[in-house]
Amino acid sequence: MLFNSKIFLFAFLPVTLALFFIIGRTSILFARLWLIFASLFFYAWWNPPYVLLLLASATFNYWVGQTLQNDGLKKNGSRKLLLCFGLTFNVILLGYFKYFSFIIGIVTGLSGHKAADLDIVLPLAISFYTFQKVAYLVDSYLGKINEKSYLNYILFVSFFPQLIAGPIVHWSEVFPQFRDSRTYRVNGENVADGMTIFIIGLTKKVVLADEFARYANAGFNSAADGSVLTLVPAWLAALAYTLQLYFDFSGYSDMAIGLSRMFNVILPINFNSPYKATNIIEFWRRWHMTLSRFLRDYVYIPLGGNRAGLARRYANLLLTMVIGGLWHGAAWTFVLWGALHGFYLLANYGWRSISGGIKGGRVGVACSHALTLSAVIIAWVLFRSNDAAAALRIYEGMIGYNGAVLPEQILVFAPWLRIGFNGASSVSGLVDSTVMGTVVSFAMLGVGLSITLVAPALHQISKPVRLALVVISFAFAVQKVIFSADISPFLYFQF
Repeated sequence: MLFNSKIFLFAFLPVTLALFFIIGRTSILFARLWLIFASLFFYAWWNPPYVLLLLASATFNYWVGQTLQNDGLKKNGSRKLLLCFGLTFNVILLGYFKYFSFIIGIVTGLSGHKAADLDIVLPLAISFYTFQKVAYLVDSYLGKINEKSYLNYILFVSFFPQLIAGPIVHWSEVFPQFRDSRTYRVNGENVADGMTIFIIGLTKKVVLADEFARYANAGFNSAADGSVLTLVPAWLAALAYTLQLYFDFSGYSDMAIGLSRMFNVILPINFNSPYKATNIIEFWRRWHMTLSRFLRDYVYIPLGGNRAGLARRYANLLLTMVIGGLWHGAAWTFVLWGALHGFYLLANYGWRSISGGIKGGRVGVACSHALTLSAVIIAWVLFRSNDAAAALRIYEGMIGYNGAVLPEQILVFAPWLRIGFNGASSVSGLVDSTVMGTVVSFAMLGVGLSITLVAPALHQISKPVRLALVVISFAFAVQKVIFSADISPFLYFQF
């Protein structure tokens, strides 16, 4: 079930929220049971049989976690062995559904033999809930969790606002809030604030992200089909996808945070104006913050972090980013994207050690910002492309290798552009070659860049301003939801 669907907005959400508080007035236990049932129903809407996989995986991890939390066990080799067993189970489960076909493809490609299509369906949200369970096991081993209730664990794993695409949360962040009896009482301020955040997130998705998707898909699909892209369509596609991904995923995160707030549960912030970052280190402290935290705490630090010398530190950093790239999808483009960001980080840390953190004034900050944003956009091309060949076609267009071409209608309307552009009756990779279509596309880019580069992050905006934004955006969002023929899924659902 999608947050931006009619069935969710006008049926599931109001019924689930109302019954949660009605039941919570008399029984906290039954309110939790209702929320578990509603969350599993929410997940089952996609593919009912896979609820059994979610529950089976959760049951196994609960058993391992309980054993690790046993006060009678000491931190000896057998306890570490049990932790490794639990982690291995989760990695194998994720690996089978997400990477087995990819690995078989590599093996058959090297051997020259063609394998039958395995047709493995990727369970929705498996990447996210696997990471959450891994964090639970490690925190249980470290003595940070002491929980005996199976139902409480299932609620933690299945809580629908963040089940599908995060934020990736720790037990200590969420479940203590469910122990508070006030969570089960209607809090008008939290409901209103949650609805405000949710509607702003919904607007990001259906008004902005879905619109930018049209321009991004036109360019990237043309590249995937083998078409030659020139300067403008290539940059339009790259910029449009940069904005689409941000508004889509940050919109989902805002909606998840807003939904949780309605239930009196506070989730961690997941985005903090990442495109304002002036270096790649800062970017990863602002983009998908809960994933960055997970990779730091459960991959980079266990690998040794920065404790074993500079060379080992850089190797750990690069490996962590490659793992982060591979987590997003079973394709070489994701591996290359992760590796590229790894090298970005190595260059960033290396520059810091050489320069000593020289700021360079406003001009230096502006140049750093432009360089960082350009690096991020270049990497997003790999992230979005179907394969490396398609990415190369986009890159060729971006550097002007295939020339600079605009629709002839545009050049007739603005002849001064002929100084730098040639004319053509149609230009591959553009959604609309008319004058109005081109103006609208660039106007949309201007709006998107203004929001991401100038506007404050949502959590930095005061409640009165948020309310004003809702008043402005509500009608657009509702109109999109009600009258759209197709429901556009969130991009991170594929990961």
